[in-house]
Amino acid sequence: IYLWIDYRYKARGMGAPVALLACASMAYAALSKSSGSEIEPLVPALQSNWVTIHVITCFLAYAFFAVSFGASIYYIFVARRGDQTDQQKERDVLDGIIYKTVVIGFILLAIGIVTGAAWADYAWGSYWSWDTKETWSLITWLVYAAFLHSRFALGWHGRRSAIFSIIGFGVTLFCYLGVNLVLSGLHSYGSPE
Repeated sequence: IYLWIDYRYKARGMGAPVALLACASMAYAALSKSSGSEIEPLVPALQSNWVTIHVITCFLAYAFFAVSFGASIYYIFVARRGDQTDQQKERDVLDGIIYKTVVIGFILLAIGIVTGAAWADYAWGSYWSWDTKETWSLITWLVYAAFLHSRFALGWHGRRSAIFSIIGFGVTLFCYLGVNLVLSGLHSYGSPE
């Protein structure tokens, strides 16, 4: 996603935060304790076509939020350098990237939540059970809904928008990692224990 945005907008400076995030993710995956090295059959709840759609849309949403986070970090860095005309143009481009990636991520997360509800009905017999992952997915969606609302209703752009995006990505990280590592629930398939 970042490479496409880099190609389209030539916002090369935001590559550093995005690359660091990707490297940290890969390091975490490589260094995490594995419960076993052998491949085991999927549990029945994971044997559904809904799981494919649900997981792909949620991961794509998280990826767009990660790129928004990288653009936000870079926006704050550029904003500290001064108010020259070329920097103002760069900030405007970054602000647009933050907004557009949040919108796409927001839509994908909504699809992920809906397909997750369909999958939950198939696997557990109810669309919503207030599982910790479901609840934090909803919280994440509401945070980004507040981001979009603040942009349209309150006119938040620039630095405020960048800070809100960084906060939203913190919530996204907790939803993705923190829920499995700190809390327990129906979505604990990938816990490191």
